[in-house]
Amino acid sequence: MLFNSIDYILFFASVVLFYYILPHRFRWILLLISSCIFYMSWRAELILLILFSSFLNYSSSMLIDMTESHKKKKFVFALCIFINFALLFIFKYMMFINHTFMAVYEYFGIHYPIEDFNIILPMGISFYTFQAASYTIDVYKGEYKPERNFFRFTLFITFFPQLVAGPIERADRLMKQLFTEKKFDTDNFSMGLKYMLLGFFKKVVIADRAAILVNSVFNNAHNFDGTSFIIAVLFFTFQIYCDFSGYSDIAIGSAKVLGIDLMQNFNKPYFSSSVKEFWRRWHISLSSWLRDYVYIPLGGSRCSLLRKYYNIFVTFALSGLWHGANWTFVLWGIIHGLYQITEDIISKIFSFVIPHKKDENEKKGFLYYFLLPFRAIIHIIRVIFTFILVAFAWIFFRANSTDDALYIITHLTDGIENITDIQYLYDISNGFALSGFEIIILGASILFLIFTELITYKNDICKAIDKLPFIFRFSFYYITAAIILMTGVFGNGGEFIYFQF
Repeated sequence: MLFNSIDYILFFASVVLFYYILPHRFRWILLLISSCIFYMSWRAELILLILFSSFLNYSSSMLIDMTESHKKKKFVFALCIFINFALLFIFKYMMFINHTFMAVYEYFGIHYPIEDFNIILPMGISFYTFQAASYTIDVYKGEYKPERNFFRFTLFITFFPQLVAGPIERADRLMKQLFTEKKFDTDNFSMGLKYMLLGFFKKVVIADRAAILVNSVFNNAHNFDGTSFIIAVLFFTFQIYCDFSGYSDIAIGSAKVLGIDLMQNFNKPYFSSSVKEFWRRWHISLSSWLRDYVYIPLGGSRCSLLRKYYNIFVTFALSGLWHGANWTFVLWGIIHGLYQITEDIISKIFSFVIPHKKDENEKKGFLYYFLLPFRAIIHIIRVIFTFILVAFAWIFFRANSTDDALYIITHLTDGIENITDIQYLYDISNGFALSGFEIIILGASILFLIFTELITYKNDICKAIDKLPFIFRFSFYYITAAIILMTGVFGNGGEFIYFQF
């Protein structure tokens, strides 16, 4: 059941209606049943895997809490974490490992004894595995007392708005909210619908339309040249953002209608002035999970410089592997790790050459204000440069294979000398699966989104717009809804990219 479908809208409306009709003590049961129905609408039998994962982490956490011996606690904890990630490995990475060995054996001309096979990848397995594992880790560390009711714990794992693509919530944020009595609140209801509207705009107007163009190029890479690649990479940069942040907006909005606050998962990431800042703004729930459960346990930054860079490299390589069972994702993660290491080295060189001690009470004289425009220009240049670095890395993320990614990179400048030739540009546009008019709609929608995010740069978009006079609020949401209905791409598959992770 996709968010961007009539099925979901009818399903969600029914859940909301019964949620506020039922007495408080029955509402969590409704949410649990609804969450199971939501997931089973995709593939019913795989609900058993989520239930097993829930029981594993529930029972392990209870044993950890009840056991006095630290040695036994550690054994139960280690076994639980091992089984969690063993299941993830079997369903997500077994084929990847097998294909890798097949390629190595074939390269050396050796017969590989294991035949190719297919394993169903359960939708959202990476998300709910990470959420369940973080719960058990927190209980083991003594940061959270385990939930005694198995079914209430299962709701925490399966809560349908964020079940298949996050945000990856922590127990201390979500658990209490699921069972706290809530009265119908018109402000929450209205704000939730606004988040959902913005999410639908990003998904069906921008992401699904951009996908048509992007797929036509990346799925037939050898039939295009450099200018086509640059255009496709640019549009994929907005496709992946609008696809995933659109999902997050709909998830946050759906929960908000029910009176539940999910964590922010995106914060205008393409306005970042460094790759490090980009990862503080992009997929925030995953970034914080990797920081807390991988980077810091490895030693974080409280160690030698070389060890710190090793920790960064490993964390981002794992981030890439988490995203998908393909070397393209691993390389994408490694590239981002190298970006951050390089940034850190450069910043240390600059701080050594031009030392500057920050002082909040430092008097800001004429020179400070004289240099403000130059600082603004430098900041804009850094934002553009960061955007280019991120867009370049997206080539590996989107490419069907490492060979395709390398082909695109090595041919990025082909035909660039003809960029001012109108006939050349016209021929390129005819090679895409979108018409010229569709490309104009896509470009205008992206500019509309950029403008909206720019004028609300320091605030949440919906909250910032709600501070405006009524006529402006009404106009914005009316225009957004009209654009969705008139230009949205419907009936084209429309599955969210992150569902495969």
